[in-house]
Amino acid sequence: MSTVATKETEDHSFTAPRAEDLAALLVARDRPPRPSALSASLTFGWRAMLKIKHVPEQLFDVTAFPVMMVLMYTYLFGGALAGSVDAYIQFLLPGILVMSVVMITMYTGVAINTDIDKGVFDRFRTLPIWRPAPMVGYLLGDVVRYFIASVVMLTVGVVIGYRPGGGAAGILLGIALLMLFSFSFSWIWTMFGLMLRTEKSVMGVSMMVIFPLTFLSNVFVDPRTMPGWLQAFVNNSPVTHLATAVRELMAGNWPAADIAWSLGWSAAFVLVFGAVTMRLYNRK
Repeated sequence: MSTVATKETEDHSFTAPRAEDLAALLVARDRPPRPSALSASLTFGWRAMLKIKHVPEQLFDVTAFPVMMVLMYTYLFGGALAGSVDAYIQFLLPGILVMSVVMITMYTGVAINTDIDKGVFDRFRTLPIWRPAPMVGYLLGDVVRYFIASVVMLTVGVVIGYRPGGGAAGILLGIALLMLFSFSFSWIWTMFGLMLRTEKSVMGVSMMVIFPLTFLSNVFVDPRTMPGWLQAFVNNSPVTHLATAVRELMAGNWPAADIAWSLGWSAAFVLVFGAVTMRLYNRK
């Protein structure tokens, strides 16, 4: 009996490794390479897409909302401003496309503020990754949402009579410019998401900024019908330049000046608000 017990004890005995041995083993192994800036950004972009997968209600603002905007403004103003819905939709659809996508960019700031409140960003800052990767990932994930909204709105527009003179090439160029501008414009909301304390305050301040920019533009009507003092603001608005560029590209033209203005505004948004965002992120 004693012999059997002793044998079982020997069979199940375990000697814990010494701390020195574990340290030597860890030092001997090669560390995995640090992820590149692109790889880290794409990973966080995929995280944003997974959030949509688990909470599909987040797609409401890029599906139902754009459809409602197209139908409401087309049938509400079409007869009064252009004489018919068919005539007005040719002018309105590219503009309302720009307006709708630019408006939904503000949800980026709300999402960032929510993650900060939950403490998620405290973990992100401890990771050995490119510092802006979480922010860039958010924006890359949102670009997919903007693209979905664009496709939905164009589909509805074609159904009710929109006919782009530029064909598929003009549509793709217009959407590409809109996606680039929206990505850059979203840096404003990342700043607000980091600066303000609650998601309600982020939403409130964002709407105070975005409503004048989108409604005081050439989305609905030609600015030449406006008072002179208002024309001065509208003609120099970044949304006006973008709406004109997208409208002309989809019509088959090449509005070089408005494209240049849209690209210039995009670069300015990234340089100014991107820098402020990262400063706030590092100090948060």
